[in-house]
Amino acid sequence: MFGKKSSLIGLDIGSYAVKIVHLMEAKGTYRLKDLGIAQLPPSVIVEGAIKDPDEVQAAIKKLVTNLKTKVKGVATSIAGWSVIIKKVDLPQMSEEELSENIQLEAEQYIPFNVEDVNIDFQILGSSEDKPDRMEVMLVAAKKEVIDDYVTLIRKAGLAPQIVDVDFFALENAFEANYDAIESGGVALVDIGATKMNINVLKNGVSMFNRDASIGGYQITEDIQQRFGLEYEEAEKVKLGMTSEKVPVQDLEAIFVSAATGWSTEVKRAIDFFYATYPEETIGQILLSGGSSRLPGLDSLFNKDTNIPVAYFNPLAKIDFDTKVFDQQYVDYIAPQVAVAVGLALRRVGDR
Repeated sequence: MFGKKSSLIGLDIGSYAVKIVHLMEAKGTYRLKDLGIAQLPPSVIVEGAIKDPDEVQAAIKKLVTNLKTKVKGVATSIAGWSVIIKKVDLPQMSEEELSENIQLEAEQYIPFNVEDVNIDFQILGSSEDKPDRMEVMLVAAKKEVIDDYVTLIRKAGLAPQIVDVDFFALENAFEANYDAIESGGVALVDIGATKMNINVLKNGVSMFNRDASIGGYQITEDIQQRFGLEYEEAEKVKLGMTSEKVPVQDLEAIFVSAATGWSTEVKRAIDFFYATYPEETIGQILLSGGSSRLPGLDSLFNKDTNIPVAYFNPLAKIDFDTKVFDQQYVDYIAPQVAVAVGLALRRVGDR
């Protein structure tokens, strides 16, 4: 959202883990240079707000040291309550005119004081039924949250160059790796530890987006509460460790309950999309985020929405050395680093 086009580290600071991706560009193609993930303790980041900057700094520093990366420039992103994304209908004007008037135009759509936010926009094109008006994607992010991320990254020894939004980073990763889907739009569904984002794209343009405060942490929390476990043990059980305290059938019931809730939320969002755009179709759902790997989630989404479902591979068209990066590991981890890949595709000087 703010700022030679040199490469940057894509740094995704999530509530569960810190992810780093570095891509090298040559002759229009990208090659994976660095990839790493460091888990964070619980509750150090809550709904996008940094609660324990020292823990996050330590994780970033350790990850950078382990990867031995020399690049200091960073593209990062924010999400959660501090970010508002809305498609709005405005009078036709040039990009320069809108830049001059954006605060005034945005005021009626943003539930924050416009003095407290950074505002950006993307002109999507003319309104279909109103040639004198245009559709604009409006983005507003709380300055204090941006400042917290910038300060944190600087204290970790890096140089923040771009602060983006998760929503756009995912779009960026998709556009770099996938061709247009002929059977309609695509729904990018990103499920993290504490949030789910649903973004419907058609021809590279976002038509609809929705956030929900649900994710993998609710499974860990449920295991903790039902079986009296500490966070670390509950997290290991969720990830596959067997425990005498947790019967397999009870664990499966927790998984099914969470997956059903997530699927219901996705179906509700898609039904709303179809009600808003009755002439449009969604040809595919692509799943990303660490919590999207819940066994059987893709089949459940397919059953409930009647739309083909696949896992989002943000490295589909990105080369990497199989002597450096294990193919199985890359395939497994790819959906979890989708935001980081989208950020790593950014360059210094990008808007």
